[in-house]
Amino acid sequence: MSKRTHVFISHHHADDDHVTRLTGMLQRNGYDIRNSSIRAKPANKERLKNGLIKDEVLKRLLRRKMSWASTVVVLVGANTHARPWVDWEIRKAKELGKIIVGIYTRGGTKADIPPALEDYQSAIVNWNSKSLMDAIAGKDNPFEDPSGGEREPVHGSSTSRC
Repeated sequence: MSKRTHVFISHHHADDDHVTRLTGMLQRNGYDIRNSSIRAKPANKERLKNGLIKDEVLKRLLRRKMSWASTVVVLVGANTHARPWVDWEIRKAKELGKIIVGIYTRGGTKADIPPALEDYQSAIVNWNSKSLMDAIAGKDNPFEDPSGGEREPVHGSSTSRC
């Protein structure tokens, strides 16, 4: 029987399909992941795009959902580095003392890593269930490039646990 793991998956909404693929990959490998991240429905995407949802409302919702998780997993895909909300979520995760793990989506590159992830990552791994779950569990805190080879972290980080 697998251990249930609560995560918040930070991602650019253009990568919603990668969230589904990631949780599916982990479930097929015996991991029980409970994801509290937000995937906007089409009507809400339109409201977000048109600025009809206040930033304070989004921040409150994201904080609540993130506080429930033990780990924040950041999908690193095309244009993730330019997404202000992903950067805000990473900074909030650091403030909340969460483990912060980046995972490259298929096609993600080092150039796609958000600045806050470079600053606060506990680990960054390629698209592999074992690497991801080891990072979430704090085993070896791997730092991988998109192909799975080792790389040095830009900044070391410390994550406090209560």
